[in-house]
Amino acid sequence: MPAHHASLAAGRWQQFTLSEQLGHVGSEVSRAWKAQGNEQRFWSAATRAFELLDLTIEDPRWRSRLRELLRVREVLADAVLGGSEYQSTLMDLDKYFFSFARASQSNR
Repeated sequence: MPAHHASLAAGRWQQFTLSEQLGHVGSEVSRAWKAQGNEQRFWSAATRAFELLDLTIEDPRWRSRLRELLRVREVLADAVLGGSEYQSTLMDLDKYFFSFARASQSNR
């Protein structure tokens, strides 16, 4: 189970909407993007982003969106490793995930 997000993995994560979950993933993507150049901070944030995204992928409520979520994970991995496959960047993904954070805020 994820080391950084044990309480979320214990069931709290399933209380969030998809927009909230992806907004939280986006927070870690943003941290990784801003930490480029600081290897320790970068990899910590990237690891947390993958942990949260994996919790979202494991959430049974989103089975109908599994293909999309797995593709997001694939593009995130590409961006973290330099973007050679899809030319993806953490800046682009930050924009993508920000829309979910905004949506979750407007639904409160």
